[in-house]
Amino acid sequence: MPTIEERDLRHIWHPCAQMKDYEELAPMVIDHAKGAWLYDVHGKAYLDIVSSWWANLLGHANEKINARIKAQLDRLEHVIFANFSHRPAIELAERLAALVPAGLTKFHFNDNGSSAVEAALKMAFQYCQQTGRTKKTRFLCLSEGYHGETIGALSVGSMDLFAEMYKPMMMDNIHVEAPDCYRCPFQKTRETCSCECFSYAEKAFAEHAEECAAMIVEPLLQGSAGMRIYPELYLKKLRALCDEHDVLLIADEIATGFGRTGRLFATERAGITPDIMCLSKGLTGGYMPMSITVVKEKIYDAFYADWSEGKAFMHSHTYAGNPLGCAAALAVLDILDEENVLEKAEETALWLTARMEEVFGAHRNVGEIRHIGLIHAAELVEDKREKRPFDASHRLGYAIYRAALRSGLLLRPLGDVLYFNPPLNIEKEDLDTAICRMKQAMDEVLEA
Repeated sequence: MPTIEERDLRHIWHPCAQMKDYEELAPMVIDHAKGAWLYDVHGKAYLDIVSSWWANLLGHANEKINARIKAQLDRLEHVIFANFSHRPAIELAERLAALVPAGLTKFHFNDNGSSAVEAALKMAFQYCQQTGRTKKTRFLCLSEGYHGETIGALSVGSMDLFAEMYKPMMMDNIHVEAPDCYRCPFQKTRETCSCECFSYAEKAFAEHAEECAAMIVEPLLQGSAGMRIYPELYLKKLRALCDEHDVLLIADEIATGFGRTGRLFATERAGITPDIMCLSKGLTGGYMPMSITVVKEKIYDAFYADWSEGKAFMHSHTYAGNPLGCAAALAVLDILDEENVLEKAEETALWLTARMEEVFGAHRNVGEIRHIGLIHAAELVEDKREKRPFDASHRLGYAIYRAALRSGLLLRPLGDVLYFNPPLNIEKEDLDTAICRMKQAMDEVLEA
């Protein structure tokens, strides 16, 4: 009789993985979950310190979100969103309209993060075509950026791990050298930085802005690049540069939205409004696949015309505006508001920063501990003084991931960057458990 793990591997191709690795590390088959904890079919518990790919915002099996979805399920599970609508979507759009940066007014529903980005790119392109900016057919993006796995999203990403194989299929865009505050090419520190690296963006705009419809960025935090955090000043300067050169600014808040950076949206921290904003992940608390592309009125207006003019945005997803996803999102907004989640998370974040510095600050192989909101990341280096990374062929982060799993910690590194991105309402006791288990895994691997 095959085990449940063997049954999984007989048919399932897991995402973002070399399946040959599964010969040595079989999938952990999860039976149930609660709060920050996952429990497999054998009864072993795992502390989900990465929020199941950054999506689980308020803990697994959250009673309030569960109840809202269950109530909705008895009324309406799904309906075509073309020419039809429903109360949860209308209420969600109304509530978000009061929360997103001022000026963002129209909400286009999609069914996952990559889809939100694809919609944003197509909107920006079509907007330019329909407003006399016909030369603007390309996009600007930051190096080391990540915006999803579909072809358009990959084309505005800059991580070869995901994109190298598909470059013959991809759009030709302009990749701007991103801020790297740990290894600053201008020899600045986070304390002395005046965004000297912004000169790279200025040069790119001077050369290419006339042919570019928009620039897309992950505001303040480049997640997949290793939780690279850059200054609010950079985002403010970028908003001004886009305005100067008539280039739309797309803020990909899929990973940064709904409190991940300590504010409801990362763009709040910089006090700017993008022209287009992409939302997903925490939008539904990690419960349901749903995303929204939010735009300014001027963009929406460029598509508003008689059908015969051919200006409609002909972009759709089967599960756009799914009522169950909207119900989950409404519950998330209720919890954030009623339970003062962001205020409590801010206090927890201060405690976590101090605790991380206490445990890892003097570690010979921890080059930097960086943080924004509850997100905390430790970058491992072979030489701390020279900031020299370990040889990638060692797969050090993967080895630590495996060691952490043995002790019941789901710690999924980005290369050799170990990070916490937990539910916003996680308890300090759970965070301390995660720190101790991460330290144990690091010691086990580094000493070997």
